[in-house]
Amino acid sequence: MRVNEKYSTLPAEDRSVHIINVCAIEDICYLPSEGTLLNSLSVDPDAECKYGLYFRDGKRKVDYVLVYHHKRPSGNRTLARRVLHNDSALAARSIKQDQPLPGKGAPVGAGEPQPPADFHEDDKRFRREEYEGNLREAGLELEHDEDTKIHGVGFVKIHAPWNVLCREAEFLKLKMPTKKLYHINETRGLLKKINSVLQKITDPIQPKVAEHRPQTMKRLSYPFSREKQHLFDLSDKDSFFDSKTRSTIVYEILKRTTCTKAKYSMGITSLLANGVYSAAYPLHDGDYEGEDVDFNDRKLLYEEWASYGVFYKYQPIDLVRKYFGEKIGLYFAWLGVYTQMLIPASVVGVIVFLYGCATVNENIPSMEMCDQRHNITMCPLCDKTCSYWKMSSACATARASHLFDNPATVFFSVFMALWAATFMEHWKRKQMRLNYRWDLTGFEEEEEAVKDHPRAEYEARVLEKSLRKESKNKEKHRNIPEESTNKWKQRVKTAMAGVKLTDKVKLTWRDRFPAYLTNLVSIVFMVAVTFAIVLGVIIYRISTAAALAMNSSPSVRSNIRVTVTATAVIINLVVIILLDEVYGCIARWLTKIEVPKTEKSFEERLIFKAFLLKFVNSYTPIFYVAFFKGRFVGRPGDYVYIFRSFRMEECAPGGCLMELCIQLSIIMLGKQLIQNNLFEIGIPKMKKFIRYLRLKRQSLSDHDEFVKRKQRYEADFTLEPFAGLTPEYMEMIIQFGFVTLFVASFPLAPLFALLNNIIEIRLDAKKFVTELRRPVAVRAKDIGLESSVLTYLQVGLP
Repeated sequence: MRVNEKYSTLPAEDRSVHIINVCAIEDICYLPSEGTLLNSLSVDPDAECKYGLYFRDGKRKVDYVLVYHHKRPSGNRTLARRVLHNDSALAARSIKQDQPLPGKGAPVGAGEPQPPADFHEDDKRFRREEYEGNLREAGLELEHDEDTKIHGVGFVKIHAPWNVLCREAEFLKLKMPTKKLYHINETRGLLKKINSVLQKITDPIQPKVAEHRPQTMKRLSYPFSREKQHLFDLSDKDSFFDSKTRSTIVYEILKRTTCTKAKYSMGITSLLANGVYSAAYPLHDGDYEGEDVDFNDRKLLYEEWASYGVFYKYQPIDLVRKYFGEKIGLYFAWLGVYTQMLIPASVVGVIVFLYGCATVNENIPSMEMCDQRHNITMCPLCDKTCSYWKMSSACATARASHLFDNPATVFFSVFMALWAATFMEHWKRKQMRLNYRWDLTGFEEEEEAVKDHPRAEYEARVLEKSLRKESKNKEKHRNIPEESTNKWKQRVKTAMAGVKLTDKVKLTWRDRFPAYLTNLVSIVFMVAVTFAIVLGVIIYRISTAAALAMNSSPSVRSNIRVTVTATAVIINLVVIILLDEVYGCIARWLTKIEVPKTEKSFEERLIFKAFLLKFVNSYTPIFYVAFFKGRFVGRPGDYVYIFRSFRMEECAPGGCLMELCIQLSIIMLGKQLIQNNLFEIGIPKMKKFIRYLRLKRQSLSDHDEFVKRKQRYEADFTLEPFAGLTPEYMEMIIQFGFVTLFVASFPLAPLFALLNNIIEIRLDAKKFVTELRRPVAVRAKDIGLESSVLTYLQVGLP
């Protein structure tokens, strides 16, 4: 008997429940809008080749995905349920009859006894069902898929229909292109000829994307309005809202949709923090490599941006913004401007270094120091074990110091101070141009702050405070608790009461005082730990120099200073890299216990703490050599001692600049090679491989099926979640400090920074395109607090 015939013979009041059961057994879908039951074999044959980018009907696009963990039922029962819920009444009826609340009996007519389910799993399931029901009431369309290659993981695919997109675009005041076109004023005369010549010269290094071509026509953008739809070009409704805009709209709905069973006033952030859902993300546009892969923006970004073979080309910033959003687009635009500005600084730095090499034989101090006729006997560098030494033994150090300490170094220091100011002004100009090009000129941070919902942790603390305040106002004698069957209803009532109270109750400084005190004590303690490590390295240098001076080998005694300096710098580098990772985690933990209200406030506080700790960690050893070493030594007969046992170390006869150069070069290059590159390449790949092995072990299919037939939402789930741009900015800000603050001691620092950033741009691009889940697009006018941090570093230039 056909499915339609079975459905027509059922009573009207039982059809909705039977639809779900039949769908679960025979793998079919019910489409209320069409009023028919469709067998999965009769669905659009092209749907399977779209690899999870569309619903099972092959027409509606997946705009967002929610992921949850579930336990499959035992026995020979159904292994999958793919039901498309478009009717809230249908969903409510199915929940009521097929999945009873805890404490109630099974539905009438159940043939076999149900095994006792885990309360926590049922709790999460009921929260998901309520939340998804509210999403359907908001107009979203949902489709479940638990028959996946990943065992124990279910997916909820979300689609926003046209009316929902229009409603939310009007609410969010999204600027959309209208039918009105206007000409962009072109240059004329000599300037036009110069621009045409420059375009021909730079054509080989331009990315081959449509968004990067010079445009003579531009569409006028206007905030979307449903009453003024005639102003917009709606000839192709499927492409009017691109995938980035659609995912942003859905995410805004997910954030503000309430779920009372989650005890918080907002939705997806609370549910993710509570473990009800394990992940939530928009889908990538498709695969980025392969012969039979359809052409998409992700593949174009991979070929023209995320490949090391195009390192010499400009970045397709407009395409990056179109795919990832304005915030990420501004980061890569800033990184590109910074890298471009390093080119003149590198050229001048190389010239200064070559000037030092050319004039090394004309340096009078080093010539006098190397002259055997003026071989002066010097006092011992340490007590008891060290002997007297000749000044001519430091000839090589003095000659090497001239390579970096010469008259051209003064000019280079002044040049870098002007360069830093020019870079900041150039970036501000570039930022304003991008704001105009990306239709952000009317965008205000206040508008975004109004839509920035409170964080889940903040709502939990406010709810806890409100319930505590409410309990104090109640009578001391409480009512007898109800029977266990009504516990769930009581919890829901309590949560709903808390939701109403959170609008009036806020966290004050008294509520946050313990967190603020913990922050202050922790930061002071970690700064003290950094100073203690620097002091420990100083003691290591003094004791090692004394021990090597007792060695019987003349070659060892002659290379004491180089050996001690090199080993101490390597120790500093290892400690800096380890503490950077530790301080990053501690900074995030300290920010969490402060319970900031919004994500923006959380990010700003995290940036401040991370920069403070990493600044002290990275620059303290260099500050010691640059400003303190050799200044508190004393004199023969009255030396300064540490702990009354270790005599303070002195600078080399040629000065501490050469040692500062060695320390700066090793720390800077080591951080870039190990931390910025190897860690960024190795750690995500290792995590991805471990996650792949874990999911493969959980998979119900064999290896070939697990690899070949994975849907788009399943493949994206195996990727690393996006953790924000704060670590990326921190790397570049610390590097900016190395390039500007201590550049007089190491003129080649801009060159090494340039080489690192050329790799860093493509490395970050490849990470965003291939290794990370697609982040939700966020609008922003500037790079935020990072600009203020760069200004502070600029003010601190020597």
